[in-house]
Amino acid sequence: MKKSRLLLIIGAIISVALIVSIFVVYNYKNKQVSNEPEKQSLTTEPTKNDSVATKEPKKTTEKPSEPEQQPDENGYLPNQTLPTEPTYINGILLANKIYPLPSTFAPGENKEARQELDKMLVAAKKQGFDFVAFSGYRSFDYQTTLYNNYVNRDGQAAADRYSARPGYSEHQTGLAFDIGERGKENLWLTEEFGETPAGQWLLTNAQDYGFILRFPKNKEDITGYMYESWHYRYVGVDIAKEIKKKDITLEEYLGVK
Repeated sequence: MKKSRLLLIIGAIISVALIVSIFVVYNYKNKQVSNEPEKQSLTTEPTKNDSVATKEPKKTTEKPSEPEQQPDENGYLPNQTLPTEPTYINGILLANKIYPLPSTFAPGENKEARQELDKMLVAAKKQGFDFVAFSGYRSFDYQTTLYNNYVNRDGQAAADRYSARPGYSEHQTGLAFDIGERGKENLWLTEEFGETPAGQWLLTNAQDYGFILRFPKNKEDITGYMYESWHYRYVGVDIAKEIKKKDITLEEYLGVK
């Protein structure tokens, strides 16, 4: 009889100890989970402290709404303020007279664009053309100075045909380059460059490296700028080839004005 009672008491003690152990372990695990930082969802945007956020802002796949106002005689919307976020359409960064960039947007030169540019310049040199990308990324402040100088020299109406206002420049995206032929600096920034063998080679082959002639002939009513035989913009090979094949502008490709 005593032996049975002893066994019962021992069994009870073991059961209580087991329950207490389970309770302690459970609370410990809960405490550990509550102290862990919340993991970022793969579908959310990086925080502002994340370096990616400064170079890859939110990209929309939707076409932005058409502006309610009509552009003025220089192609800009009256009283337009700069946005807080740049405009991406289907992953493509757009910067023109209707869709400007924030003044704080400062991604620097795009590494992929530079790599492809260098490949193109090497290929061109093998064909006897020595190109120079004499203007690439420009900050908001630098574009402000440049534009104001042009306005002071030629007047605003004339400057608006060939120079972007601060916040509206493709050079601020880090994806655009002005290209000329070394040793023929007198043809830099001229339409005549496009008629030279070097300019023709560039026009014919740029899409193979992901570049498009951003402001082609007879498209000023769409792009907002006069023909610039020297200004090339990186968009990626597939898109560049499609734009070249269809003989359209970036605005036409994206379905915006």
